[in-house]
Amino acid sequence: MSARLSNKIERIAICTGGGDAPGLNAVIRAVVLAAQRRKWECYGIRDGFNGLLLPERYRGNGLIRLDNEAVRGITHLGGTILGTTNRNNPLHFPITDKDGNVSEVDRSDELVHAFQLHQLDALISVGGDGSLAIANVLAQKGLRVIGVPKTIDNDLDRTVATFGFDTAVSFATEALDRLHTTAESHNRIMVVEVMGRYAGWIALHAGVAGTADVILIPEIPFDLNKVVEKINEREANERKFTIVVVAEGAKPIDGDISLLGTEIGHAERLGGIGAKVAVELAQMTNKDTRVVVLGHLLRGGSPTPHDRLLSLRFGAAAVRALAEGQSGIMVALDPPTVNYVPLEEATSRMKNVPLDCDTMLTAREVGICFGD
Repeated sequence: MSARLSNKIERIAICTGGGDAPGLNAVIRAVVLAAQRRKWECYGIRDGFNGLLLPERYRGNGLIRLDNEAVRGITHLGGTILGTTNRNNPLHFPITDKDGNVSEVDRSDELVHAFQLHQLDALISVGGDGSLAIANVLAQKGLRVIGVPKTIDNDLDRTVATFGFDTAVSFATEALDRLHTTAESHNRIMVVEVMGRYAGWIALHAGVAGTADVILIPEIPFDLNKVVEKINEREANERKFTIVVVAEGAKPIDGDISLLGTEIGHAERLGGIGAKVAVELAQMTNKDTRVVVLGHLLRGGSPTPHDRLLSLRFGAAAVRALAEGQSGIMVALDPPTVNYVPLEEATSRMKNVPLDCDTMLTAREVGICFGD
């Protein structure tokens, strides 16, 4: 549950964890400027929580003092000036013994102690479901914490949108626009794999906006026979090319999610489904088929104006929440306002694509195949 605290704030920290997303620097800038208006000192933790848990890597400079000069001109920049990581989860921190065996330990108490040691009164944690789940545990241990929802996947619950999503969709849509012309010129099937992990938001929105013919998402296990029917239907109508968008977490009926690998202390690496779909479609249709994996291209580059504004709003709202005595909450978009929701609720489940949402209904109305 969220909590209200009344102790005075003088020094706050901000960290960016998990995969990078366009808009992170805009959040940092808003936090720093809003904090300075309240005469608070602001510090950035380097590379998630590594700056506090592995200070030896930074020669004692795991914390960066953030002021006006440090955040000048960064709103439009992609990435994060603090660095980030999706490894070294403090709740399941990987430790290697002298024999090379790897195990996990919980370093959350040590992390809370590090905040006390550096006299940091509060934390603004910018991240997705994994980072905010860590933030929720820290809040339960007594640290004053505000979460900011960040993920290109748009799969965090209790917020209408996360920053980074609009930029990813915009780039994916531009890529689909470009692929239409080359696919039509060669009468090819183009299979485009996009990120999104276990939710199909990027694939759905980019696929509809980019007029894809087939969209395969994790929420609907697919049957490639249905996709072939769509391709044959297009052939019969003298449309000799097909654009297929595949979310990295999509899986066939009675099949498994495609993984590139797993390792201790690190999230599953999804990927490879695009290539598998392309190979099977080529065999089933005897058509020239190519696969394009957009991958980390979706994470890079400048944020769109929509994501810049949302990031700035979230950053300012996070500082405002601290000033109001909030803790254990996430700032969330609830148009036309930014509200507060308990971190416990925001991280308790993933936000999947509702199969009856208007975008899904629109896609089906215009004839897009989902492999079902």
